[in-house]
Amino acid sequence: MTLDVTLFRWDELALDKVTEMVARKTVSGADLTLTQAYFKKGAVVPIHRHDGERLIYVMQGALRAHVGASDVTVREGEVLVVPADVAHQAESLDDTFVLTVARVPVPG
Repeated sequence: MTLDVTLFRWDELALDKVTEMVARKTVSGADLTLTQAYFKKGAVVPIHRHDGERLIYVMQGALRAHVGASDVTVREGEVLVVPADVAHQAESLDDTFVLTVARVPVPG
């Protein structure tokens, strides 16, 4: 059995400018995706949902998140767990860096 090992460097990954207010870099493995995202103060991520849960770690700044029926402010050093298939949205309260861990979507 062979094990494929892949090494990535954040500074060599392409920056995906999603909007004028949001940019990200993403690494995907066989089962997981790790995304580093930057949100300018005031950026709003519209309401949406995912098939799998998300772990969102705020490395710098703060987000106001509406997850299901809950409103929560997530600050630097905190991790928000968003359950699978739960509608959520977020607003950046400051210039904010986050790391998000998620399962790779299964095609179909």
